[in-house]
Amino acid sequence: MSQRLVLLHGFTQAASAMDDLASRIRDLTTDIEPVCVDLAGHGSRSDEALDLVAGADALAETHGPAIWLGYSLGGRQSLHLAVHRPDAVHGLVLISSTAGIDDDAGRQRRREDDERLAARIESIGLDAFLDEWLAGPLFADFVDPPDVAAARRSNTAAGLAMSLRLAGTGAQESLWPQLSTIDAPCLVVTGASDTKFDALGDRLAASIPGAVRSRIDGAGHSAHLERPAEAARVVAAWLAGRA
Repeated sequence: MSQRLVLLHGFTQAASAMDDLASRIRDLTTDIEPVCVDLAGHGSRSDEALDLVAGADALAETHGPAIWLGYSLGGRQSLHLAVHRPDAVHGLVLISSTAGIDDDAGRQRRREDDERLAARIESIGLDAFLDEWLAGPLFADFVDPPDVAAARRSNTAAGLAMSLRLAGTGAQESLWPQLSTIDAPCLVVTGASDTKFDALGDRLAASIPGAVRSRIDGAGHSAHLERPAEAARVVAAWLAGRA
């Protein structure tokens, strides 16, 4: 029987941004059924106002149980599934992810930053915001493939602002103290050039029992988009050998 692999995109993206990775993984595996879905506040779910805990419940009820592959925001959502809905999690693949901000002061500063960014989205609109967002340090050296660019433009300013306020890194609880409770097989992937998230990836892998660590050379934050063949190979090899 095929095992469902649910792919969760990053902030400002939508389900179709993960289609290429899903297709590559399908070609490299024999018992995996990849499914790409929209997160709350994005794509077809732009009107859904859910934080990461409620989002985990919604995804678990609709698509679980499954292996969950999440990138950035999708990775944080996947970790919430593993902590709050372990019954729906048969495995985790975390790409460029974090378990949140440890200290209250840092989390409050991030909440304030996220609120300013949300207000900025509402003020200047989707297209102008995406131009600014993609010019930032995480993405400045990479140009979206056409399908990813189209996925971003399928969103709404209101939906993205809502996502930041409810599911941004400032809004979420820190999951670091709870990672030791995760018993699902886990793969942690980062781009070697993404200094911040590469260090976070090391910490995630050290905190989740039995986690497998992989980094992709020549890639930054969007490792699965920058080096899609290598990312698919790494994920497929882990899927084939998972416990």
